[in-house]
Amino acid sequence: MSLAIITGSNGLVGSETAIFLLEKGFDVIGIDNNERKKLFGKDGDTTWLKKYLKRKYKKYKHYDCDIRDNKSITKIFRYYKKRVEFVLHAAAQPSHDWAYKNIRKDFEINALGTLNILESVKNYSPEAVFIFTSTNKVYGDNPNKIKLIEKKNRWSPQKKSIYANGINEEMTLDNCTHSLFGTSKVYADLLVQEYNKNFGVKTACFRAGCITGPNHSGAKLHGFLSFLVKECVRNKTYQIIGYKGKQVRDNIHSKDLTEAFWYFYQDPINNAVFNIGGGKYSNCSILEAINYLEKKLNIVVKKKILNKPRVGDHKWYVSDINKFQNSYPKFKIKYNTEKIIDQILEENHKSLKINL
Repeated sequence: MSLAIITGSNGLVGSETAIFLLEKGFDVIGIDNNERKKLFGKDGDTTWLKKYLKRKYKKYKHYDCDIRDNKSITKIFRYYKKRVEFVLHAAAQPSHDWAYKNIRKDFEINALGTLNILESVKNYSPEAVFIFTSTNKVYGDNPNKIKLIEKKNRWSPQKKSIYANGINEEMTLDNCTHSLFGTSKVYADLLVQEYNKNFGVKTACFRAGCITGPNHSGAKLHGFLSFLVKECVRNKTYQIIGYKGKQVRDNIHSKDLTEAFWYFYQDPINNAVFNIGGGKYSNCSILEAINYLEKKLNIVVKKKILNKPRVGDHKWYVSDINKFQNSYPKFKIKYNTEKIIDQILEENHKSLKINL
């Protein structure tokens, strides 16, 4: 029987992948200690997803384990050994702002935690496919060096720009300012690559833009689209941090991302580093997302604008996913930003007290 281990199994990506694999007949071992609640408060609490997975799927087994606890991680992998075919490492500290005030803990979760998982895969499940949810923040603020045009509601590269179709994997990680969160993820990203090159572990780094979907427990410090939708609807206000609200993010639905993982699992390649996101098909600025909600729900959102952006934050980031699509040509993005927002509203309409 195929078996998968997923860290961060109760988060957005982890739970989506767990459900996907469980529906395909996998046994799934989830590792998640709900650190997100400690980081972000009740908005970040993922207990409801853990209860859902345990209630609905007999083949889901859960461990309330901290990825920084190497003894516990080793014990799990040593028990399941070569039965493990699929490993998704999605557990992380994901916030710029939180990392700035908690540098050591951020590094221990993102860097040391990744090392612990990789060592266990190498030692006990060496044939397993290892997928790491990296981030576009590994590029630091290098994307901000792209020449952009200011439009009414967004920043945009020039039509003849080499980045007109998005940012690819050739962008350098050097000579820039990284957030402290970005720095810990860079270490993990490079470490994952080295375990492929040095030890032959079948690894992949997926450098994602904004990952979203209805299962996202979005909080102020992390979860752009999910938090924006809920904040605008509940409180009719939204705080914009820098760039006039015209900063652009691409948005990939967790279902689309899970499909990408599946393609790689079925046919893993070496030196697998992929920029992944909604790309040109699914992206928006903050202002565009707010405008869409205002028109759809007939509401007015009060914008609180802070002029100073976050350290290392991107003014415009759209992923060029051609490398992944060329490697796996059957992969297609199915959800655009409007469809994602509609789904978030539909799935949360009772708690948001709206009629659709």
